[in-house]
Amino acid sequence: MRVSRPHGVLSLILFLAAGALIGGILGQLLGQVSLAGIMPYVTEPFEIFNFQDIYLNLAIMEIHFGIRFAPNLISILGILIAAWIYSRF
Repeated sequence: MRVSRPHGVLSLILFLAAGALIGGILGQLLGQVSLAGIMPYVTEPFEIFNFQDIYLNLAIMEIHFGIRFAPNLISILGILIAAWIYSRF
């Protein structure tokens, strides 16, 4: 008999981030391979959002930051596989 253990939100976020990271790395590696056909479409990043430079002046300090989310199809596949593994185990 298998004992189920509760999964936390932090472990889900870590699983999804690891899947995205591994998929992104694979996408970049496969993007350097010169194969014709579907490979350029699979490895091309699709920009979902891009907050370029957010400037915050707090009088005693200034903060500049930005965030960009542009996954390729292989990193999305990595996220889906990570979600499947998380729900399975």
